Amino acid sequence: MRRAAHNFRTPLVLLALLAFGAGFALLSSGCGSSSKASAKSAASTSTSAIAYDAAAKLQPAAAAPPLSLRNYLGQRINLDSYRGKAVLVTFIYTKCPDVCPLITSNLRVSQNLMGKAKTAKAQIIAVSVDPRGDTPKAVKAFLAHHEMTGRMQYLVGSAGELARVWKAWGVGSQRDVHHPDFVEHSGLIYGITGSGKRTTLYAADFRPADIAHDVPLLAAH
Repeated sequence: MRRAAHNFRTPLVLLALLAFGAGFALLSSGCGSSSKASAKSAASTSTSAIAYDAAAKLQPAAAAPPLSLRNYLGQRINLDSYRGKAVLVTFIYTKCPDVCPLITSNLRVSQNLMGKAKTAKAQIIAVSVDPRGDTPKAVKAFLAHHEMTGRMQYLVGSAGELARVWKAWGVGSQRDVHHPDFVEHSGLIYGITGSGKRTTLYAADFRPADIAHDVPLLAAH
């Protein structure tokens, strides 16, 4: 899904390092590349009583990092307020040429597969990796274009506010020096349980049916 008109060929050079309690490292990928292989190989995939369809299950599951920002409408959104629901957290930006539209499209399909009952048990949260370009106007247009208005929270903030969240979540974000409008960033989706634990991991090119399957399981734990 590359934008040939802009000759966007720069691969991701920033790899985000996430350190969890078990001591393993997770290499995240983003614009211009697929995160499927790294998501499957870098996180623990040991068997568990809960049969998630995620690319990987984080071992051990631990409390999700803090996440409290305003959405593009100016409303304060706090991850903790969604206890009892499965929360899917991802990091994107509106001008992204490839990975972010793919993630957003797949999440929309996941919701469609779930139907109203399962969708009510889930909350999608997208966090901006581009404080300069993700203006309220740009986010509004992005959500409308991808038919996600009212179906996901899109959180924005100042460079300082967002940088603190990126650090807490181990997310990489770096502006492309050759294409200033583009940001090299982590391209993964994190599954949070109803009790607030970061548990599952999905690549950018995940199968929508996998998340549709996992949402009730995440919500129940």
